[in-house]
Amino acid sequence: MRIESRHAMRILPVALIAAAAASAHAQGSWPTRPVRWIVPAPAGGPGDVVARTIGQRMAEVVGQQVLVDNRPGAAGQLGLGIAAKAAPDGYTLVNVNASFAIHQSLYSKLPYDAARDFAAVTQTPSSPLLLVSIPSLPAKTPKELIALARAKPGAITYASSGNGSPQHLGMELFSNMTGTKMVHVPYKGPPQAVTDLLGGQVSLGIVALSATLPHVRSGKLNAMGVTSLKRSIFAPDIPSVAEAGLPGFEIEFWMGVMVPAAVPGSIVARLNGEIVRILNTPDIRDRFQEQGFTVFSSTPAEFDAFIKAEIRKWAKVVRESGATPD
Repeated sequence: MRIESRHAMRILPVALIAAAAASAHAQGSWPTRPVRWIVPAPAGGPGDVVARTIGQRMAEVVGQQVLVDNRPGAAGQLGLGIAAKAAPDGYTLVNVNASFAIHQSLYSKLPYDAARDFAAVTQTPSSPLLLVSIPSLPAKTPKELIALARAKPGAITYASSGNGSPQHLGMELFSNMTGTKMVHVPYKGPPQAVTDLLGGQVSLGIVALSATLPHVRSGKLNAMGVTSLKRSIFAPDIPSVAEAGLPGFEIEFWMGVMVPAAVPGSIVARLNGEIVRILNTPDIRDRFQEQGFTVFSSTPAEFDAFIKAEIRKWAKVVRESGATPD
C-alpha cells in the first residue's frame, strides 16, 4: 500500500501540471472556433445592432466567426437562461441591458441569478432616453410636472413599453423622488407607446431619444428633459431632468456584454480588450453615434460594480412602488 501511495503521489502532480498546461494553452489560443453572441431580443433592436456591429469587426480581428444568436422570449429571460448554462469556455457571450438589473428584484423566480451566474466583460453603446409630454399638458418642465402631479394626484397618465421596463420604473423613480402619484399605462413595446403619445391618449412617457426627437422638433411632443445626469450630445439644447428640476434623477437604457461566471479571467480580459478597442475605433464610434447611441466602454471590474449598483437601485424602486411584471 505504501508503494502504491508513493506511486500515486508521483503521478498526481504530473497530472495536475498537464491539466494546467492544457488549460493555459486553451486560454492562450482562444478562439479556435466560432463564438456565439446571444441577444435575448428579436433581430433589429438596439442590442442586436450593437452585437452585430461589434461582432463583425471582432471576427475580422480574432480570425473566427462571431455568430449572433437571437433568443427573444420571457422578457429576455430565455436567452439569459441559455447563456447562464453555457460552457464557461469563452465561446458564449450574452447581451444585457437595464432590464437585467431590474428583473433580479421584479421577478420572484428567474432561470438564472444575475449576481452569481455571469461575469462582466464591458459596457457597450447605450440609448439615451427622453421624458416627453403632449403639448396640451399644462406642465412643460420637470418642476411644473411635479407641481401639477402633486396638485392632481392620479390625474396624469404615462406610457411605458411594458410592466417592469426601464421606462415604467423610471417614472416610478420619478414619483418616489417627488412624492407624486401618476397612472401607468403599459404597452407591448416603444412603437405603440409613442403612437398613443402622439395621439394624446396618454400624457407622458420616457422613450428613446432617437425615436422621439423628430416629434419634438416638429412640435408634436414637448421635451421635458433627457434622463441621463448630463445633456446628450444628440440634443445639447435639451436639459437633463436632473438639471431642470429633479437633482439626482438618472435612468439610462444601458447595454453591455457578459459571459458565464466561470470563464477564465484571461479570456474575459481578452474579450474586454478586443471589444473596447473596437468601440474606440473612429469609424465604429461614428457608426453608433449616427444611429443615436452613446458609446461607452469599461473594465470588467467597473462594469461589475455598475451592475451591482443598478441592482440595488432598482430593487428599492420595485419595493417602494410595488411594481409587478403583470
